[in-house]
Amino acid sequence: MVEQTDDRRARVRAVLEKRGLSSQVSAQDAAASWVQERFVARARALFYARMMFLTLGLLILAVPVWRLYFGFTPLAFAGYFFMLCYSVANYLALGHAKAGRAFTYLTLCLDLVVMVVVVAKPQVGGGLQNPLLATQLLFTTLFALLFPKPLAILPPLLALPITTRLDQLLDRSPTAVEVLTLLWYLGLNFIIIYVLVYLNEREITAHREVVELQGDLKELAVVEERNRLAREIHDGLGATLSSLIIQAEYLGQLTREPALVKEITELKASAEEAIEELRRSLRMMREDFDVAHGVEDYVKTFRERTQLDVQFEKSGLTEGRLAPETSLALFRVLQECLSNAVKHAEARRVDVKLHFSPDKVHLSVRDDGRGFDLASSKPGHYGLLNMRERANKVGGDVVIESKPGTGASISFSVPVAT
Repeated sequence: MVEQTDDRRARVRAVLEKRGLSSQVSAQDAAASWVQERFVARARALFYARMMFLTLGLLILAVPVWRLYFGFTPLAFAGYFFMLCYSVANYLALGHAKAGRAFTYLTLCLDLVVMVVVVAKPQVGGGLQNPLLATQLLFTTLFALLFPKPLAILPPLLALPITTRLDQLLDRSPTAVEVLTLLWYLGLNFIIIYVLVYLNEREITAHREVVELQGDLKELAVVEERNRLAREIHDGLGATLSSLIIQAEYLGQLTREPALVKEITELKASAEEAIEELRRSLRMMREDFDVAHGVEDYVKTFRERTQLDVQFEKSGLTEGRLAPETSLALFRVLQECLSNAVKHAEARRVDVKLHFSPDKVHLSVRDDGRGFDLASSKPGHYGLLNMRERANKVGGDVVIESKPGTGASISFSVPVAT
């Protein structure tokens, strides 16, 4: 089961890295990645279409009768290989987001120029009489699919008036039927552009909404699972600890032996502390948990239980809330600091400060204990390491300052989700 989970996480990370995204990707970033992937897929389809056209062009150049019909000169072979080179280069450049788009647009414009030159040749009717003019509709479709912006689709539209102007320069005055043909092509172009641009916007909007809904459903599932676990823990472990406390009280009433009474009293105190920790953890799992009130309440409880002079100070205001995982990390760091102050530092006073800035929450714990050497690490003591790991997991920072005989100062900063 663990191996399957690890494999699944590895696949997810590989897909995100391939798309240039992090595990904390937003709906907007996911939509942008999807748009880029769609562009690359369409650009690759354009490459395959070009290869088909280039194959047909090679057949025309190879057969003398066809070559003479289209009026191709030996110079056409150079143009053919130039098109082949930039088509392959365009395909290789698709891996770069900005460069791939710019290069694709440039090569499409070059294809359009080649089409206008071929259409304008008098050998096959020339200009608006040329049956190859219908290829202009294909270019309009390709431009609209790859670059669905009004200004980006301007080049294929300009191909029609340019062809008409070439007719005039070559002393071919358009007839009434050719003018109707021009208007007909213009009408078809505008219909293609409107339909494709409209459908593109609808598709992007729908995809963005789906991604946002998926994120909302994921968060809702996490919240529901967290609430379910909270209920199970409260009803199961909470009830067991409550029964342990009741049994300890009953045993304390049955015996008068001082040593046994002391052990039972400590057992009851440990059970009460455990159930209090359980309730605190369950409260932190709720989205509406107040971090400032929870820290102040814990400091008060710790001071009463240990008789240590612990002072608490809160400052600043914030509109955002900490995620349950972040609240839990902050509390664990605070618990570790206060526990070390009692067990190892033998401190007489501890100052706890909680400061809210617009984008971060800062927790500072300073004691006047014995201090320690940061360079030396004792085997089996992982408190400081756990602090750093918790901070890294929620995107926070931990700064530890201490010297022998000067006490210790630990600062924990974590971003606020606005």
